[in-house]
Amino acid sequence: MAKMKDGQVVVSGVGEWYLDMLAIDAWINSRSIGAQASGLLCTKVQEREARIKERLAYLAEKRKISVKELTNQILTGQAVRLMPHEVVLEDTEQADSE
Repeated sequence: MAKMKDGQVVVSGVGEWYLDMLAIDAWINSRSIGAQASGLLCTKVQEREARIKERLAYLAEKRKISVKELTNQILTGQAVRLMPHEVVLEDTEQADSE
């Protein structure tokens, strides 16, 4: 799980093979392991941007709030995961009769 520490992300639980590959990749690119990891992470997040936005929109709709509001809640640490009993689905009886 990634944790924030003085504005930096600390990632733990990376397996031995990944650490070895990261060290090798960093050496090949004449970069520190931290710089290489940062670059790889940024690239992967950019690749997933559209999917992240789709998922954010789904979760905002599920909560009946705007994407902007959910984004704000996430970035300020105020977002909470919904419990199953908190999910309010549309009235299925009304939808079935239409």
